[in-house]
Parts: sequence; C-alpha cells; structure tokens
Amino acid sequence: MGRTKRWASLLAVLVTVGLLVPDSQVAVAQATLVKFEHAEGVALEDDMVWILAVGSDARVGEDMTRVRGDALQLVGMNTRTGAATSIGIPRDSYVSIPGRGSDRINAALYYGGPQLLGETVGELVGIEPDYVFVTRFEFMAAMVDDIGGITVVNPRQFSDPYIRPKGFEEGRLELNGQGATAFSRVRKALPGGDFDRSANQQRVLRGIQARIAERAARPGFIERGVLSVMKHTSTDLGPGELFRIAHAVAQVDPRKITGCVVLGGFATIGGASVVTPDTAAARRYGDDARKDATIERC
Repeated sequence: MGRTKRWASLLAVLVTVGLLVPDSQVAVAQATLVKFEHAEGVALEDDMVWILAVGSDARVGEDMTRVRGDALQLVGMNTRTGAATSIGIPRDSYVSIPGRGSDRINAALYYGGPQLLGETVGELVGIEPDYVFVTRFEFMAAMVDDIGGITVVNPRQFSDPYIRPKGFEEGRLELNGQGATAFSRVRKALPGGDFDRSANQQRVLRGIQARIAERAARPGFIERGVLSVMKHTSTDLGPGELFRIAHAVAQVDPRKITGCVVLGGFATIGGASVVTPDTAAARRYGDDARKDATIERC
C-alpha cells in the first residue's frame, strides 16, 4: 500500500473512531488521552509531538487521572526526521508542584489531574507535553499481547517476590503483556531503585515501538491497532489530532531512538523516602531534545 493511501486509510479509521466511539460511549476506559493546554506565548515546534505517558495503578472504581502515577515518561517524536526520545522521571522525585508546594512529582496527578502533572513536568525538564496519555497497567499488558509480545535487552538479573518471583534473566528477553508489565514495575530489587525502574520502562517502550515498526507494513496492522486502542480510550480529541499522533508514532525510526533518566539522590523528607532529582541534568536533557527529539548524552 502506498504511503498516501496508507495515511488516507488511517485517517478514515480515526474518523470512524470519532463517529462510532465517542468519549461518552467508552464502556470501561482503560486509558485517557487529553490535550495539554499550553500557556499563551509558549513556543511550539511544528515538527515535534510531545506526549507525557503515565502508568496508573488505579484500582477498580478509581479515576485513573486522579491517583498518583506509577510511571512517568516524557516521549518526544520528530515527524520530519523520525527521531524519538524519552525522558524518564522517577515517580518519587521531590519537586515543586505549582500551587501545591513540594511533594513527590506523581502527586501532581492526584492534586490536579493531567494538566497539573504536565505543568510540573514542564517546570522540571523545560518541556511541556502536547498531550498526556494515562493508562492502566492492565491495558498496557493487553496491548503488548495484541502486537505479539516484545523483546527487551535486560542488563542484569533481578526478581521480586511479589511482582515476579521467578525473576528476569540477564540478556535478550521475549516478554508477553504480563511480563512486560512486571518488568516495568519492579523497583526494590534493582540496585538503582526508582532510577533503574524508569530505565526499564524505557526498554519496554522501545520494545513496543520496535514491534510496531516490524509489523507496520502488514496490511491493516496499524489501522486495526489504532481502532483497538481508541475503543478503550477516553478522549475528546478529534480525528485530525489523533491522526497527528498516530502519524508521529508510525514515523519513528528505531535507529533514531534515544533516552535518558533524570538521576539524582535519595533523601528522607517528612518521614518519607524520596528522590532528589538533578534538576540541572533534567533541564539539559530538555534543551537537547526540544527541537529534534535527540539526547546526545545522559
């Protein structure tokens, strides 16, 4: 299928989603995609799409957009060059939350939903997202299974008696949805704790993108995938914006993916263990990635 026909087909799918699966008819939303409202005067790059991806461990009956986020990755994609990057932010990073004082960064989602979380991340790294995507971990697991599993390269063996008792071996791993979710969530067994967990989340994201890129040429693969995701996603975005996001994801070149985790130290504040992020490094990552979705060094 030619590229022009392919995008026309994808746009038709998104129009169908907009007509047949409006926000009010999503039976059980497993994900929420919302547009971030930038302040007036914020410069935007036409070629760049920034999505703040948030993993929520909301329990049944809880609003996933008003609980503490469990995973935070700011993902940038350049639609002109195909470059992409992710800036991992440890969830326990102790930062200033606009209008709320200082707290763990994931508390911003609880206090003010996706908009406040986006503002807080923006103050840390210097980049505000265009969109915020919040998903339950069960949904991520189902998505990984739908694309046939993923491959990650694990730098070290680790296990967790509650999340993954049998553990993960060092080296190249083939993971199904459940395995990918567990790989993303283990923290206490890792020497770098929250920092290493964030790096593992990036490995899962790269695995998902690589699998999509591998199968993207199959007739109907992208279209079916987009329709499946949107059937379980609550969003008020129109087909045009959904097309922009899908186009950005599909344009990513696996050879041009970079990523860094905002590092720092550990401290105890108010009796709670927190991460004290290296704010200078966070800003440097943002400066590197802002225009072309590339981070030269971590």
